[in-house]
Parts: sequence; C-alpha cells; structure tokens
Amino acid sequence: MCWVISSHLLLANPVPNLNLVRRTRKSHSRRKPGVVPISASNLDDKSTTLITFLGKGGSGKTTSAVLAAQHYAMSGLSTCLVLHAQDPTPDFLLNCKIGTSPILCNNNLSAVRLETTKMLLEPLNRLKQADARLNMTQGVLGGVVGEELGVLPGMDSIFSAFALQRLVGLFGNVAQRNHQKQNFDVIIYDGISSEETLRMIGASSKARLYLKYLRNIAEKTDLGRLAGPSLLRLVDEALSISGGSGGGSVLNGSSSAQIWDAVDTMLEGGASAFTEPHKFRCFLVMDPKSPISVNSALRYWGCTVQAGAKVAGAFGIASPSSNEESVERMRKNFSPLPFAYIPNLSMDAPLDWNTITLNTVSKDAQDLLSLAANHSRSMLSPVKFDVVKKSVTLLMPGFDKSEIKLYQYRGGSELLVEAGDQRRVIRLPPQIQGKVGGAKFIDRNLIVTMR
Repeated sequence: MCWVISSHLLLANPVPNLNLVRRTRKSHSRRKPGVVPISASNLDDKSTTLITFLGKGGSGKTTSAVLAAQHYAMSGLSTCLVLHAQDPTPDFLLNCKIGTSPILCNNNLSAVRLETTKMLLEPLNRLKQADARLNMTQGVLGGVVGEELGVLPGMDSIFSAFALQRLVGLFGNVAQRNHQKQNFDVIIYDGISSEETLRMIGASSKARLYLKYLRNIAEKTDLGRLAGPSLLRLVDEALSISGGSGGGSVLNGSSSAQIWDAVDTMLEGGASAFTEPHKFRCFLVMDPKSPISVNSALRYWGCTVQAGAKVAGAFGIASPSSNEESVERMRKNFSPLPFAYIPNLSMDAPLDWNTITLNTVSKDAQDLLSLAANHSRSMLSPVKFDVVKKSVTLLMPGFDKSEIKLYQYRGGSELLVEAGDQRRVIRLPPQIQGKVGGAKFIDRNLIVTMR
C-alpha cells in the first residue's frame, strides 16, 4: 500500500591494525587558554564518540572536522582525525604529513588517512587462511594475489565502516570480543562525501533486512540448505564471529542458526549506536552566503534522520559580511538546532591554533561543540507517537511534501517512509496500529493520523 505526499494529496571486519596512540589521561597537556573544557565523562568514559560533518562539497566540512579535532584535543581528550580522501587540506591545516600510518600531529591529536587499496589485503589474507583450514575452494583462493586487486564502487564505504568499527566499536561486544578497539575519547571522521557517509550511517539497519531474506533462502530452499552452512563456516572462520576456540569455527547443524542470530545482533547494535548521542554525533556545515549550500544542509538534516541518526547542530563559514543579523537569520532557518559560525581559515600561511582558538568566532564554534557534548540527550527526537490522537509525527526537514511517500505492510504495524533516496521503517505501538487516515505537513514535521 502506498501513499504519495503531493501538493494536491497529502496522504501519504577487519582492517589493517591501526597502531594509533592510545588514551593516556595522565599525559594530557595543560588545557590551552580560551578552550572550553570538556571532561571525558561528558563524552561517556566507556564509549568512544564518533563525530562527523555533513554538507555540500566546498561548504567547509574538512575545515570543520580539523577545527573540531583541535578543539577536543586541546580540551584534554585523546582525539583521532580519520580521513578517507586524497585532499591535502588537512595536512596544511595541521602542518603535518598525514599518511596511512597514524601520526601524532599535536598533543592528544592523531591523524590517519584511510586508503581502500591497502585495506583490501588483510581481510583477503584472513579469508585465505580460513579457506586453507576448510579446503572449500581446493586452493584456488590461495592463488589470488591481493596486490593485483583494485577498488570497485562501493568498497570505500564498506572499508571505512570496518575501520571505524575497529576504532569506535559500533557493533558492541559481539565484534569487540574478537577485535580490540583503540582507546580514543573522540574520533572525527571526514569521509569521501556526505552521501557516502549517510550510506554508512544507515548500512547496519538496512543490512538487517537483507540478512533476514538471505536467512530465509538459506533455511527454506534446497540451494540454501546445501551452500548456506559451508558459506557460514567460511565467513565464521575468517571473521571469528562465533568465537570458536583456537580461532576455528564452532558451526554445525544447530549452530548455523546461532551464527545468523549473532550477525543480526551485531547489526542491531551497530544501528542503535547511531541513535545514541554519546556514541555518535553529526553536524551540518554550510556557506551562509550560498542559498544552495544552505538548502543542501537542510536536505542533509532530513537525510540524516532518514538514515537513522540525529543532528547535533549546524555550522556556517564566517565571512567579512557576517553580522548579528545574519547569525539570527541562520539560527531561525535551522531552529531548533544550535547554530554557530566557524572562522574562515586562511590557506596562505601556516596556522597558529592558539590564536585561532582565542578568536571570538572560533569561541562560538567551540561552545557549540561543548554544548553538544554536555547536552546531547536534548537532541530532537525524529519520531513522536501520540496515543490519544492516534498519530505519528515524523521530523522531515529539507523535504518537500511531494517528495515523501508512505507505504504500509504487515497489517498496519509499520510505516515505511521513503524520502531522500532512503527508506526508513517506523514500527508503530499497538495502540495506534492501523491504516493511514490522513497526513499533513507542518513546520518540517509530517503528522500522520492512523485509523
């Protein structure tokens, strides 16, 4: 069943071992003057916080990521800036050469550049070792030369996710018991593009649906029953999902169901991590002088919600024409998100970060980053249920009502929302389950009434 929102009808794992600098609280340098203090407890001592920035190309994402990394490092938090692009801008801003091997750029601040070509090798080697134990391909896989293989479309996002999992531990204990996560307080991720980052954010929740259908094929078809156990054993040997003693697989007739359950639990943990502010936060970035950049940021806000995460705040690149009036205008455009300008950094000479952090504009940006860390639980909820009115309110900023489609399956227990080239499943409480009776768009919210 499909409802189309229109103007006339409103119904509707492993990666190379990154030997990064580990958290050393006793070695933290004295906090620089003018830097807003953030204690590790604000970011949750037990969790590493992943932070990223979304915006149109050229809007200042990389500058914002470097500024945030400097801010958290100078606040005394062990910070790592993770880049997945060949853009040399961060090298200039940090005045250090960033490569695929981690480098300590400043006190508490490490940086590393991910390159998918190099990250291909370790998982392939692990797969070869597993195949050698199981003898599934009779030695054919062992003849594959990893150094000959290039990167195919889509691989960048997959290997970025694996690298971040190693650093942050997004998939929880299922993955962490096999791969020791690096002990950082904050990971700042500057990806290839906002679209790729959004795909990565939504990957775990989307993969669970694919997993469900693959499991049905494996358990209910002759081909699946024949090939499924062997493939599961190979994957388990390579990734040690089931945690067999000595690195071997513990899969047999009954344990194949256990491995399906383990993978689903791991993906569920990854999806939920992006909804927890102490584990993940993202910020919008834009050029306030460019209406296209501003509209793109609004769009990415809605796309982030569709991907299953929340936005913590918005930044604009400051310019000589910036004034209090322009700040208020931008705050109104992105209300109720907190908004601040970040300084427009010069690329003409090496930067003095002590001077930059004392800048008034920079101070406002640091206040926003600190606010997000200390008051993260006050972020907007993307879905609100009203049992009395039997309605669902969906936060949909950046979208026109004609771009939103609603589908219903499984007897009205769920809503499937399509917008921004993404689909999101909303599971309805029993009290309001039923068919869509109507919908209206009010102040960036889609209010769906059930009957």
